[in-house]
Amino acid sequence: MLQSPVLPEPPRHGEDGPESCGQCARPDSDFLWTDEHWRLSGADAPSGLPATVLLQPRAHHDLLDLPAELSTRLGPMLQRVERAVLSLGGIGRVHVNRWGDGGAHLHLWLIARPEGLTQLRGSTLPLWMDVLPPLPAGVWAERARRIAAAMAAGGGTAPARRATCGR
Repeated sequence: MLQSPVLPEPPRHGEDGPESCGQCARPDSDFLWTDEHWRLSGADAPSGLPATVLLQPRAHHDLLDLPAELSTRLGPMLQRVERAVLSLGGIGRVHVNRWGDGGAHLHLWLIARPEGLTQLRGSTLPLWMDVLPPLPAGVWAERARRIAAAMAAGGGTAPARRATCGR
């Protein structure tokens, strides 16, 4: 049953600006890769998909207030992250998603679909993260390390840390 609307809507995490944003407070060592403008993160828990990473600007912006300079860099950066994920091999497609209901700090999901699993195509791919059996933690960490290394090969830094490749 559809619930009644909640108005006004509750604020998202970080809605009051960078001082209330958990993403802004995270040190670079929490990320797979960083540069002066962008940070690429993952999660500690493996999922059933080959890789899931989140790209976000270093500065506290949402899509509507992303400065023109960062907006022009976003497309090439998404391509760069997609190439890094595809470098793992065995990836059919990399889906790029933005929902934005949970956090006011812009974050774009890049979710890898396993090659050949065409039934996972389309907008339902994120649902499969919770349905498929999770990858072994060692495999998940190695994939994150490889994504970070591929990103760092083009500039930026892959901090020495326990690497993961999902949120």
